[in-house]
Amino acid sequence: MDISLALGGGGAKGNSHIGVIRRLEKEGFRIRAVAGTSFGGIIAALYAFGKTPDQIEEIFSKVDQSRLYGHASGDGPSLLGLAGAAKLFDEVFGAATFNDLRLPCALTGVDLKSAREVILTEGSLCDAVLATIALPGIFPPRRIQDWELVDGGTLDPVPVSVARSLAPGLPVVAVVLTAPVGEPARAFEVNLPYLPNAIARRITRMRTAQAFDIFLQAVDICNRMMAELRLEKENPEVVIRPALSHIQLLDKVDVHEVARFGEQAVEAVLPDLRRVTAWPARLARSFGKR
Repeated sequence: MDISLALGGGGAKGNSHIGVIRRLEKEGFRIRAVAGTSFGGIIAALYAFGKTPDQIEEIFSKVDQSRLYGHASGDGPSLLGLAGAAKLFDEVFGAATFNDLRLPCALTGVDLKSAREVILTEGSLCDAVLATIALPGIFPPRRIQDWELVDGGTLDPVPVSVARSLAPGLPVVAVVLTAPVGEPARAFEVNLPYLPNAIARRITRMRTAQAFDIFLQAVDICNRMMAELRLEKENPEVVIRPALSHIQLLDKVDVHEVARFGEQAVEAVLPDLRRVTAWPARLARSFGKR
């Protein structure tokens, strides 16, 4: 039961990808290729690098989430930095490149200079991960070659077509972390994880922070619509959508709990997964290619 996996972005919600992969493996599905955007890009890179779901869960459950967002020398303009995250990825990946991965993998970014999506399939894994998670305005852009890259979810919240290109002929399973279109937008809190709680609360009561909350709500609505339009166009064989609307981008979360939401979401679509990997569906795709 071979599949290709497309992991969407969603900040802290992305820990649910761990549970999705673990349950897929438990049910006998073999992930032959993986593409990821934003936090989905982190999980995609770790999994393709050879880390098991349990090992990935251990990495994120042990990390101090409040220490991931400091600024580093040379950072571009941004509300938060990624100095702690960069240190973590350097410890995990070292000097590894895409050539060191155990299965086909691609991460996505958006180049601010050309206003185009960039598919990252070569070079430093650390650089690619820091590019795909660079939420515009929140984290600094990442410079790779001549590109100035920000979060791939800006144009493609769930990289279905990328996953399909990595393993032509296999069904694509898309893991979507955005809320459905039409679900009421929630007020955002401007989380500043590196500041003491009292100071952070004082800042979030400022008019500027409240205005930024409104801006983030509008961005979330646009992101949801972008996700739905891309999914409608690229038509993944199965969509997995964990119930995560209560979690915001930069929330401190219980990694184990969020991963369980991913496992539960797989349970709900097991009949569809088995149908698209059964021999009649494989045969139909084969004739379709011809």
